[in-house]
Amino acid sequence: MRKQFILGTVVAIAAAMLPVVAAETSSAATAAKIDYSKCVDLASCGGMDALVKAAQKEGTLNIDTVPRDWANYGELIDLYTKAFGIKINSTNPDGSSADEINAIKTAPASKKPDMYDGGITFATGNEGLFTDYKVATFKDIPATYKNPDGLWASNYAGEIVLMYPTNLPKIPTSIAGLSDPAFKGMVALAGNPTSAQQSLMSVFAVNQAAGGTPADITKGINWFSTMKASGNFVTVQGNAANFAAGAYKILFNWSFNCPGNIETFKASGVSMQCAVPSDAQLVGTPYVAAIPKTAPHPAAARLWEELLYSQNNKGYLTATLPSTKGKTGSVIFKSLMGGQNIWVSGGAAVTEAAAMSAKGVLNNPPSKYILTAPGKTVTPTPDEQTAAKALLTTQWPTILGN
Repeated sequence: MRKQFILGTVVAIAAAMLPVVAAETSSAATAAKIDYSKCVDLASCGGMDALVKAAQKEGTLNIDTVPRDWANYGELIDLYTKAFGIKINSTNPDGSSADEINAIKTAPASKKPDMYDGGITFATGNEGLFTDYKVATFKDIPATYKNPDGLWASNYAGEIVLMYPTNLPKIPTSIAGLSDPAFKGMVALAGNPTSAQQSLMSVFAVNQAAGGTPADITKGINWFSTMKASGNFVTVQGNAANFAAGAYKILFNWSFNCPGNIETFKASGVSMQCAVPSDAQLVGTPYVAAIPKTAPHPAAARLWEELLYSQNNKGYLTATLPSTKGKTGSVIFKSLMGGQNIWVSGGAAVTEAAAMSAKGVLNNPPSKYILTAPGKTVTPTPDEQTAAKALLTTQWPTILGN
């Protein structure tokens, strides 16, 4: 009797497992037949189960110029790796949008980026480098900031703020006030505005404070020239290493970088603060993401983008995610916090916010990091940005003393 009971139980368990085994076998078989460098949406990738299987088989994702404390990317990186078991190779985290484009063009085949995340003008000017792919939430991305064929799509945006240590003898409250001799040798940009989107938008913010318009950034360029001559503006790159060396104190920064940056500095014993300058409310056009045609891990790249644009507002984060062993890709994916809300928790204004708000799935952003200032916000158009970069290409070297 006992033998019959055990045998019956084993048969019953085996029968119960058949659909799961069959599903996993089916997704693996589907994945094997698909060219993931050519699939243009989740359906043509065989569905989420097949996409996850293929990405896990590739085993690696290459990203370039993506700092961990930029818009909470560190959480996205860790969650992706823990959930799917895929290693992420991150190179040149302090690089610029132009550096990303250069890596796509020149890096060895196996080390080329699987993703572009950078300024919109760098993307639109290099569309031939990218492949069509529309994430599952593509319809929720505003048409203004996406290629209709899916070559690139906006993901998040922010406002230019000033970041500074709270123990400064004098606190900066405006861009005009940065000319005070008290700030000599203290003011920096995060990079070169001819190649870095964040710094380009910082020039637009300065231009706004100086009374200029996005159509003509001459007043902004003149401000930097004057500040360089006075010694208040320093031409070192505004990063943690240069701050630690005492090369600068005040940085033009994205609002969405403040939560991560503040925590990074806090770990080093430095208390930082961010504030919107009272004389400039510059909101940038969204950054955009795209998948290069040469991506060495095309399935992992598409899975990464699906995570970035997903909307779940109650899913697991890295610290709380239980074991995913034995679970199908679609079950794992549905259990994760959506990438859009992970960016929100990093202080970013996400591209799908309107659609998510209407669905009731948009989480509240952190509020303790930013001191807001009233005023009219300005957002330069892509054409205005292109014109500004052209002008800066000729005039910025003079400011640097080149």
